Amino acid sequence: MFNHDVINFQVQKIPLYTDRPGGYVGAFYQVPDSIGVGIQKDDGTMLGIVSENYEVVQYNDIVSQVEEALVMSGIDMSDAIFDTTVYGEGAQLELRARFPAHEQSIDGEGDTVIPRFCFRTSHNRTWANNGMMGLWRSMCYNTLVNGNKLAYIYGRHTKNFNVPTFAAKIKGAAEYIASDGMAEMRAWYNTPIHRDDAIDLFTKTLASRMDNVKRKRVANKVMLSSLMKTFDEESRHLIGRGRYEGYAVRDEGSLWTAYQAATSWSTHVKKPNTKVVREDKVRKMLASDTWQQLAT
Repeated sequence: MFNHDVINFQVQKIPLYTDRPGGYVGAFYQVPDSIGVGIQKDDGTMLGIVSENYEVVQYNDIVSQVEEALVMSGIDMSDAIFDTTVYGEGAQLELRARFPAHEQSIDGEGDTVIPRFCFRTSHNRTWANNGMMGLWRSMCYNTLVNGNKLAYIYGRHTKNFNVPTFAAKIKGAAEYIASDGMAEMRAWYNTPIHRDDAIDLFTKTLASRMDNVKRKRVANKVMLSSLMKTFDEESRHLIGRGRYEGYAVRDEGSLWTAYQAATSWSTHVKKPNTKVVREDKVRKMLASDTWQQLAT
């Protein structure tokens, strides 16, 4: 499944040292383990500093468990696409998989979504073991993030990763995607909203910031502008006449185009940590009172 060649290295804990004060050359003091120890690759690359109680788990072992969970879930992996990405010379690991056999249509035509799996972990404690099953849209390659009922697992890096439990969650997510999840998304596709509703939604959720002068939450104008530009483009192509319609002449969109604007914002970033934070904000938006009121 995943590419084990890019994670074919070992890591170990090593003691840390600091220069001896007083100008002595070549003399070092060992940092007490209670303060911290280093995590080092077998080629000598330092990956981070962890506590003395940190238990090292090699990436190959973790990935093998993830692969076992996917097999146990029973999800159809015909023509599945697997991506293995290492960041920071091995400090972080991200696994992604797409499952075309479970592709579903949103509009009955060419706009489809495909279940996507994502799992992250790290050797520098920036990412604990965390994985999710979401949906991936074929038309613009966004990472779609649903707010509930889809598989999600989170645990400490060194323990509490239960393969059968995770497999059951993935299976439940696949069943949801084939039934309730798609019905919900089709409802979003067919729920019209005014452009002002989208502005209000983003102002209260993704683009919200605290104004320390007015002492209240206001819109981050740069972020709101970016979100509304995507909302207008999505609405122009999905509801309007696409290239034959002028930009920003349509005042109506749908919950689906608002959703696409949000997931585009959460996906199109370079830093993996930023992507994690933004995906979480999208989930919170979907659980917000403002979204729920628009959806009913």
